[in-house]
This record gives sequence, C-alpha cells and structure tokens, in this order.
Amino acid sequence: MTTYSKTSSLMRRGCEFLGTEYAILCGAMSWVSERNLVSAISNAGGFGVIACGAMTPDLLDKEIAATKTLTDKPFGVNLITMHPDLFDLIAICAKHEVGHVVLAGGIPPKGSVEAIKAFGAKVIVFAPTLALAKKLLRSGGDALVIEGMEAGGHIGPVSTSVLAQEFLPALSKDHLVFVAGGIGRGEAMAGYLEMGAVGVQLGTRFACAQESIAHPAFKKAFFQAKARDAIASVQVDPRLPVIPVRALKNKGTEEFTAKQREVAAVLDREEIAMPEAQLQIEHYWAGALRRAVIDGDVENGSLMAGQSVGMVTSEEPVAEIVQQLMRESEDALTRR
Repeated sequence: MTTYSKTSSLMRRGCEFLGTEYAILCGAMSWVSERNLVSAISNAGGFGVIACGAMTPDLLDKEIAATKTLTDKPFGVNLITMHPDLFDLIAICAKHEVGHVVLAGGIPPKGSVEAIKAFGAKVIVFAPTLALAKKLLRSGGDALVIEGMEAGGHIGPVSTSVLAQEFLPALSKDHLVFVAGGIGRGEAMAGYLEMGAVGVQLGTRFACAQESIAHPAFKKAFFQAKARDAIASVQVDPRLPVIPVRALKNKGTEEFTAKQREVAAVLDREEIAMPEAQLQIEHYWAGALRRAVIDGDVENGSLMAGQSVGMVTSEEPVAEIVQQLMRESEDALTRR
C-alpha cells in the first residue's frame, strides 16, 4: 500500500472520526450515491454516503442493508432535514447501527440531532454562515461540511475559497471541518488541508466512476461539459425560497423556471401552504434527476454537476480516483 505521509498526517483527525484510511467523503448525490458507488468508495479507503433524498423509510432500509453486503467498511447516510418522515428515517439508521448521519438542506428540526446521538452515531452538519456553524456545533454537531457555490446540486451563494478562509481559522483548532465544492484535484485538497480542514468532500468527480450506476448518456454529458456549462438555477419568485441548484444547462433547466412559476401561481391562489410548495419543488428535482441519471434523458432531466465537471473526462474506477487525489496532494505538499 502506498503511504502518503504528509497528506495522511493532515487528515489524521478526519480519518479517526470517519474510521477510514483517507478523509475523502463522497457527496450525497440522489440516485447516484447508492449501494454500488457508496461501497466502492468505502472499499477504496474513502467514506461513501448514501443519498436518502426523497426515499421512503422502507427504501432506505433496503439500501443500507444492500450496502452492508458490499462493504464491511464505514459509510454514512445523508438525510434531508425537510423530509416529512425524517424521524422514521433516523429510526432506520438506528436499526442498522449506522455510524455517521449527515443532515443536509436546512437547520435540523428539534430533537433530530438528539435522536441520532441516542443510538451512538456521529452527526455531520452543513452551515452557510459562521454563526450558524458555531450554533450547530454547540448543539450536537460532531463535524461540519462547508460547501462552496462551485458544487453541484443545491448550493449556497459563497465560493469555497472564501468559506475556507472565513471558517477554518475560526473553527479548525477545536472542531472537525471538511471542505467541499469544486474540488477536482489533489492539489486543491492539499491546500484546504494546510488551512486546517481535516478532509474534503467530492461529488462531481465520483459521479461518472466505473462503479456509478449513472446512465451512459448522463456520463457522456459530463465528459463533454466544461466548467462554464454547470450553471445555477434562477429564482423566479422571492416568496419561494428555492435553494439554487447547479446543473448542466439543458431543456430541464428551463423547465424548472416554468415549474417555479406554476407553484407560485398555486401559492397565489392560496391552494397550498409554503412548506407544501417547497416540497413540490424538492420532488420536482428528485424526479428530474432520476430522468437524467437512471433513464438517460439528458435533455429534459436534471444533470446536477459542480464546476469541477470539466476535470471529469473519462470513466475511471473509484480506487484510481482516490489514489490519484492522494498522489496529487502528496506531490503538492512535498514540493512545498
């Protein structure tokens, strides 16, 4: 086994926390981060994360069980905080003794962090501002992911490099912080580790791995795309606090704008309440993403991708991607 002493030394706290060889998390990508990719990443020494997304408790139950048949290494489960069955999903994680639960998509509802800690799991949280990060870490978060706007899928408004400069000096001494968003090579990983991150999270780089079940047409769209093709969705109505989504530009991105207008009109007529409106938008994304990832409809589906998509040029085994990131990081740290 190759040793990457400088990188491993900077990752040590992250590896101990995750129980892995490398502190490289895979971002939870709905339909993509399922048993095959998750187990492959964990088996390669990284940390795979099942994207629960819009799954029912029953489906999550089956997915965790299936993942366990493919790896005996640690992996996590990503739960969306606004999921109507959140506490039932937490109970499924408890049943399978999942070691790490990632809470994404908003402030965790009352009692959710406690419910996860009750069965001994670690809680990983996301925070777009330093004040919120401190609050979530105080109220039970064991580790934090800061994700810049270069990322694919749901994004915040600030770039990764700015978040890293703001959060890492303030938090890295006492807390575990992972950096995500636009990371495509090991040199960038090395830079964030030097700034105090304990590890990184990548999604786009793994989306087209050999072990990813994404449709060949979906992968081909990634291979052909450049950074500038991954654009953020536009918010149509200020009342609909739609989190922007970064995806490759296609007919589907235009359809989303139309979908927002439709939901806003229903809100106008007071036929639905705001939480229901937001849920409809979420379900739209789940459906659009499935059309692209599973069915290969790259015109009308959602091709969620980060700006690092330009660095994804071929289908590679997960293990090779992980080793390449570690090699590039080690070379960069050695040169310095």
